[in-house]
Amino acid sequence: MGIGKKLLLSGVKPTGRPHIGNYFGAMKQFVALQSEYDSIFFIADYHALTTLHDPVKLAEYTLGVALDYLAIGLDPKRALIFKQSDIPAHTELAWIFNCITAMPYLLRGHAYKDAEAKNEEVTVGTFDYPMLMAADILLYDTDVVPVGQDQKQHLEFARDTAEKFNRLFGETFKLPEPHIVSEVAAVPGLDGRKMSKSYDNTIPLFADDDEIERLVMSIVTDSKGEREPKDPAADTVFALHRLVSAGQLDELKKRYEEGTIGYKESKEILAENMKKFAAPLREKRRELEEKPEYAKDALAQGAEVARKKSEEKMKEVRRKVGVAL
Repeated sequence: MGIGKKLLLSGVKPTGRPHIGNYFGAMKQFVALQSEYDSIFFIADYHALTTLHDPVKLAEYTLGVALDYLAIGLDPKRALIFKQSDIPAHTELAWIFNCITAMPYLLRGHAYKDAEAKNEEVTVGTFDYPMLMAADILLYDTDVVPVGQDQKQHLEFARDTAEKFNRLFGETFKLPEPHIVSEVAAVPGLDGRKMSKSYDNTIPLFADDDEIERLVMSIVTDSKGEREPKDPAADTVFALHRLVSAGQLDELKKRYEEGTIGYKESKEILAENMKKFAAPLREKRRELEEKPEYAKDALAQGAEVARKKSEEKMKEVRRKVGVAL
């Protein structure tokens, strides 16, 4: 880790193929941030257990996340990349936090409230999710955590927990600050809603050319004809052009407003630009898939460093709470 740099931490749940909303909303920025900060990007496989109970898929998705992040440019020489489950201190610290946290406080949790609102069976893991997340963040003396508008509560829980622990047992944990992820996050999906796997409206980040073309041509638009003026600010196709058609945006905007382009042609241009954008990322990932040991070694090496760092913190925590004799 670099001297004098602040430490940034982010975790990602292994839930299947990433889509372009994930990339432009967060993943791309993580690659840039690894140069600015000492960085930890861990795979939150224990968090995934709250919803995923298929061991084969969980293992596949976990390795997949490692491949995805290496393919887009995360560098194990500059950032720690590891699996949450390889670091026992995460769950140990979460238990300690459980013992100083009141149940009414956790009733505020978004994951719990969402599950309850949908009349789903709420597991203890879903209810207690914020305490494991607080442990993830606080264990490494994290300075900053990248968050979007819908993730601020995660950091609030961690800061509240740090303050309470420090008050009860003495100054131990840093209070991490948010790094607000710039608002590219609202990438629209094929139906105009926010791109999300839960809406089944995504364009996978590593899709092949045929899949890209099929999905782009299926984007929902209004019924305006080719020669009618169109509002680029209200069009999903144009919103996606902003991500991959930078050199053509002014001309496309002009043609939209003048009514000299139809949605079919706009989609065709978008599909071609998206293929050009995706091709090098897809090729890099295919290379990594052929040598999975590289990703596994990166995870193992990251875990070794993280275990040492986390164990030093836990020695202090155990002494403070009184379990170290």
